[in-house]
Amino acid sequence: MNLNEAMTYINAATWSQWKLGLGRTRELLDRLGNPQRELRFVHIAGTNGKGSTTAMIESVLRAAGYRTGMFPSPYIEDFRERIQVDAQPIAEDALCELTERVRDAADAMEDHPSQFELITAIGMLYFQKMQCDVVVLEVGLGGEFDSTNVIDAPDVAVITNIGFDHTDYLGDTLAKIASAKAGIIKSGSAVVAYPNVPEVMEVIAGACDRAGCPLAVADFGRMTVRGADLTGQQLSWRAEAVDGAEAVAVVGTADEAAAETDSLTFTLPLVGEYQIRNAAVALTAVEAFRRRGWSVPDEAIVRGMETVCWPARFEVLGTDPLFILDGGHNLQCAEAVALSLEKYLPTTKVTLLIGMLADKDYLAVIDTLLPYAARCYCVTPDSPRALAAKDLAARIRERMASDWDSSEKAACDVRETPACYVRVFASIPEAVQACLDEPHPVLAFGSLYMAGEVRKAYRKLTAGGTL
Repeated sequence: MNLNEAMTYINAATWSQWKLGLGRTRELLDRLGNPQRELRFVHIAGTNGKGSTTAMIESVLRAAGYRTGMFPSPYIEDFRERIQVDAQPIAEDALCELTERVRDAADAMEDHPSQFELITAIGMLYFQKMQCDVVVLEVGLGGEFDSTNVIDAPDVAVITNIGFDHTDYLGDTLAKIASAKAGIIKSGSAVVAYPNVPEVMEVIAGACDRAGCPLAVADFGRMTVRGADLTGQQLSWRAEAVDGAEAVAVVGTADEAAAETDSLTFTLPLVGEYQIRNAAVALTAVEAFRRRGWSVPDEAIVRGMETVCWPARFEVLGTDPLFILDGGHNLQCAEAVALSLEKYLPTTKVTLLIGMLADKDYLAVIDTLLPYAARCYCVTPDSPRALAAKDLAARIRERMASDWDSSEKAACDVRETPACYVRVFASIPEAVQACLDEPHPVLAFGSLYMAGEVRKAYRKLTAGGTL
């Protein structure tokens, strides 16, 4: 099997839909010798922040000297990013070999596995083959019935920020969604959670109580921002309280100096207000990992946080013009990006390059980001679930109509209008080219399914290439 054959098999459309449930994955892995049973895990579920938190934890554990596996979802530019060891994508020959092995097992099953279940099995085989010390495993969808949940109790289960997303699969209330995410909590694990509204925290705490798992809720107050710009954020993380004592320092006292001495200070290269909170969750998870007996020195924490790489999350692709890429896709992501725009570009409007999936709450996203837009360039992400660019543009114009006078409405597609205007592009590279010709900073936002193409187009065009 060559790489093209492997990818054709994995991407076969008849198996690409989500099929929640663990039966197929369990049968497939059983046919493959249950490689997951030879591995240790940090398992991460949540609505937003899963990928960034996964990347931070993996970077710290790798800096501590462990051979790490990482299973993020989805990929940005290359499918092989989905399965990584020591931050390196799976080798092509290994992907082909293991896909062929998985195909032989999967094709013998009466109920054929879904695409994500096939990828999960390939990942488990690769992590076993590479003898990973620990795998940082990101849930694909939900938690309880996601194929990654076939693993035994992880060392640490992490629940990141929870909001409304995938409501057709997970439920239409925060409590139902939290219950699905909390399905990764198993007896024998330590649990770390992002602080959320009471109805979410009650679900998570209840799941921990039933499983007999200790719960640590990230304390954002332990993180101090020393400085921040579009190159990174200077942060200090206060040491854990000892014997239940509160680690609170009063400004100008000896306690403050002591707390400063007990802090880890580092520069996080990931930009955005929300990454400060994700960092607090990741570091709380590392502390839970330490309590499980794993050695993670302070210097490894600092080095890991300073060298973490996670593209398409308020990522600055370039500065002439300022071009920011964020793969956010829902209302929570849009609100987080809006806060970052207010912090880093408080008096400047942006050219908004936007593409959305039709099953997302794109109207709420539009309402959140339009106040920051000087122009809106609409594209269609590369996904069968994509909202067509022309339909997205129509919705944006409807939202803006009440704020425009008649002359502005008539000129909404005319390049010279001073008002925020809307344009539709047939391709993402054409839209990126138009953005580079504009005087405004650029924010590309709306879906990870378009982020890879934006990055590729930006690199090509700024290197002197043409469409």
